[in-house]
Order: sequence, then C-alpha cells, then structure tokens
Amino acid sequence: MKKFFTILICKLLRFAGKLIGKGSSKPGQVALKLCPDILSRVQLPKYIIAVTGSNGKTSTVEMIAHILTQNGKSVAWNKEGSNQIEGVTTLVLDSSTLGGKVKSDILLIESDERFARYTFKYIKPTHYVITNLYRDQLTRNGHPEWVYEALLDSITDGTQLILNADDPLVSSFAEGRKDVVWFGADKLSSDTPTLESVYNDGAYCPVCKAPMTYSTHHYNHIGHYRCTACGYHRHDTQYTITSVDLDKGEMTIDGKHTITLALKSLYNIYNILSAYTVASIVGVDGAKIAADMNNYVLKNGRVITFTLGSRKGTLLTSKHENSISYDQSLRVASAYKQGCDVLIIVDAVSRKYFTSDVSWLYDIDFDMLNNKNVHQIVLAGKYVNDLAVRFSYTDIPNDRIKLFEDIGEAADHLNSDRKEYIYAITCFSDKGKLLAKVKGE
Repeated sequence: MKKFFTILICKLLRFAGKLIGKGSSKPGQVALKLCPDILSRVQLPKYIIAVTGSNGKTSTVEMIAHILTQNGKSVAWNKEGSNQIEGVTTLVLDSSTLGGKVKSDILLIESDERFARYTFKYIKPTHYVITNLYRDQLTRNGHPEWVYEALLDSITDGTQLILNADDPLVSSFAEGRKDVVWFGADKLSSDTPTLESVYNDGAYCPVCKAPMTYSTHHYNHIGHYRCTACGYHRHDTQYTITSVDLDKGEMTIDGKHTITLALKSLYNIYNILSAYTVASIVGVDGAKIAADMNNYVLKNGRVITFTLGSRKGTLLTSKHENSISYDQSLRVASAYKQGCDVLIIVDAVSRKYFTSDVSWLYDIDFDMLNNKNVHQIVLAGKYVNDLAVRFSYTDIPNDRIKLFEDIGEAADHLNSDRKEYIYAITCFSDKGKLLAKVKGE
C-alpha cells in the first residue's frame, strides 16, 4: 500500500505540475520523503540506459530517444532535463503503473554527474554512457578529477560502460573493468598537432600522474594520448567517427554511414556518436540511425534559429562557467565563412551559487573570434564590463567591439541594415532575455 500511495501522489503532483508548466522534480521530492527507497520497489524494464558527463547529456539523451522511438521502441526519459534524483524519481514513478511497473521498453535517464551516485543507489543501469569531464561550474563542481571521484561511486558491477575513448579522464573509468564499449574519433582533418586551448586538462596521466603526450588534438584535451611513464593510452574504438567535413556539414561513422549535420560543431558530432553507439547496442541498424539523424534539429532549446528585423541568426546556448562549451560555440561562429556578427551575453552568473565569479571567462578562447569570418562583436548584459576587460587581453581590435549593458539595446543595435548572420552565445539563464527581443523560427 505504501508503494501504491507514493506512486499515486507522485502522479497527481506531476499532473498538477504539467497544468501550470512546473513539477518535474517536486513530485519526486515528495515521493522520496514518503518512501525513501521507492526506486528499489519499482519493476524496471530490460534496458536502463543512463547518460552523464559534464556536457552533452541533454542533447545525447534527446537523440537516443528520437532514434529509439523512430524505430518502434517505447522510451521513458526525462525530457525536461531534471537530472538529479528527485527529477529521476518523478520520471520513473510517472512512467509506472500504480502497481509499480515501468510501462516502457526502455528507461533512459539523464543524470547529473555529481548526484549519479544517489540516483543509482537503487537503480542499476544496464548501459552507462559517460560523455566527457570538463571544467564546469567550479563553484560547485571543483576540478574534473573531483567529479570523477563522485561518478566512480555510481558505477556498479553488471553495468556496461560506454565511454568516450578520446577523453583521458573518462577512459580511466574502465580501469579494472571488462564490459566496456568505446566510442571516439579517428584523426580528423580539423585536428591540430598541438593544444589550442587556454588550459590543458590532459597534461598528466589520470592513472600515474606522469606527463602525457598527444599525437593529435580534436579540441581542448580531447584527442589521442599516451602516458610517457605507465603507457596508459587511448583505447581502440568499436564505434568511430572516421571523417568530418564541417564546411559541408557532414560526418561519417565507421567509414560507411554519413550524417548531414544541422549544427556544424565538433561538440555536436560526439553527441551524435554517443547516440549512435547506444542505438546500435540496443539493436537499431546503423543505416537507419544515420537516416534518423540526418539534419536532426534538437528540440531542447540549446540551438534556436531566429530573425531580428531582416537579419537571420542562431542562438547557441553555452553553459556559463563551462569554458569548453563556450569554445565550441565560438568555434561554430568563427567558422561561418559567409561572414557573421557575434553577440555574447553575460547577464547572470551561476544559477544557484550567486558568487558573481567571472574568473571562468579567462578560460574561454575568445581569440577565436579574431578572424575574417567574424565582423562585429557585441557584448551585453550586467557583466559587460567584465567581458570587456577579458576581451582587452585578446588581439581583437577595439573598434570591432560594441558594449551594451542592456540586452534590449544590444538587440536594437543589431536590428539594422547589416546583412551579416548573427550568432548569439549565452547561457540557459539568459537566453530568454534575448528570445524576448527576437522572433523565433
């Protein structure tokens, strides 16, 4: 009766929350108070797929859900991205019968990397994807090695790990484990022989702490690496990006499946590869996956096209306090050969921890914008002066940079007779402030 009552209350709260546009975590929070071990009392499906990591969780989960549903699978997944234990509890109970049986073929869970050890105390994933570990919101996450330790506690025997072979820290989760599936990229035409980043989190071996060398860098510390002392190195991959042409907007997986990219980003190709790997393991044919992912546009609001007056643009949502996320957005804008203007908004810092820390701005490679493809750069928001100081350390000429504390004034400035495409780069908290000034498509 306790299980029945807890599930019923969760469902009622979830129903009420949907009516008012809220309620993805509160029902689970109440359910856990009523029955702290409720997740252990639920009958789960054959496939329990978990996805975690610093970046790309929400996008990867959406892509996996899209592919699997397109191929006849029923999937329960946390569409809202509520990825801590309360949100996952809401997902599981709302997807269950009142008797406690999940009704879908597959339970697909996006999990916050710090809180995965709590979520998976009662739910053991059959397949566990770890996308990457980057510097992310240092005020709460500390260094990636600290997050690694937190994630380590969430991995149990009997779970198949699906790991990014090109991330040395993620790859070290495989130490001492046999059931591991590897995904990654071959050497690509866009690679660099040396690191092109403000910092280097791949400098030292995660196993023995000796210096590491790289034969190629895809971006930041993601690439092909080898320890100079213990021999720890990038693992061979079962699922592989064999070529990428970002100018044409194409990627090829395993030398035979070509996918046209809606977003021409190295960051995006790893999310697609992760989804491809999971869908393949579940049993979907590679050619069908590629067809399902051709020109796939994310529905999660991370990439939004818009118009501002007569001008077209794309909003790229980057995580504040996550420099690699920013770098990837900047790389997309800087590669736009038709010529573009770039709007960068920092109006809020840290959604939960109001420290007003802007030191993370100095980890972002804004010098990428110093090329012929980027014409005018508009900085906006409450922290515009902090942005201006950061840009003073680049080689970008001052006459190419405009400052506006008010986001509306920045939008008015861009609403002009200029013809350049607009790339707007900001965070989850600030994107609505721009979208209120433009017309979405």
